[in-house]
Amino acid sequence: SAKDMKHRLGFLLQKSDSCDYSSSQGKKEKTPPSQRVSQEEVRKWADSLENLIHHDRGLAAFRAFLKSEYSEENIEFWVSCEDYKKTKSPAKLSPKARKIYDEFISVQATKEVNLDSCTREKTSHNMLEPTLSCFDEAQRKIFTLMEKDSYRRFLKSPYYLDLVSPPGAGCGPENCKRSHAHTLDCNSNIISQCA
Repeated sequence: SAKDMKHRLGFLLQKSDSCDYSSSQGKKEKTPPSQRVSQEEVRKWADSLENLIHHDRGLAAFRAFLKSEYSEENIEFWVSCEDYKKTKSPAKLSPKARKIYDEFISVQATKEVNLDSCTREKTSHNMLEPTLSCFDEAQRKIFTLMEKDSYRRFLKSPYYLDLVSPPGAGCGPENCKRSHAHTLDCNSNIISQCA
């Protein structure tokens, strides 16, 4: 649909801003070859959701896919929990926990994640005295949900398949055609060039 395409292109345009297609522009932002994603690494993403989301480029591709399905709140919640667990200052625990709770778990959450009532209740109880592990159970549930559902669809989607197959020759932004399928192919190759 047009909305899906808009979301995909929005993500891809953000990614392509950091690409350097011509050396004559003199930008030094080009990703060094050592930071590019190898085909072997991309194939590892199919082994487990953990491999995928613990790799920056894999996480970006998965997030773009979830955005296209209007379910990015799951990965955003997972990432927020990972960030929360790195909190060093005890004084920051409570406000950070409250922010995550209000955004993803409370009944009026703007990006409410799909949790069973038992987990939601336990997490609400944990808010009384937040610890680094107060979201662990909820985070595990959401991880399992993504693993059984959206991760499997991701592996069959152009977001993954175009990265795992060899890049097409001559498919730069300057000679992409306007057709829907070709646009996806070219844009996926742009991601792999940026990656």
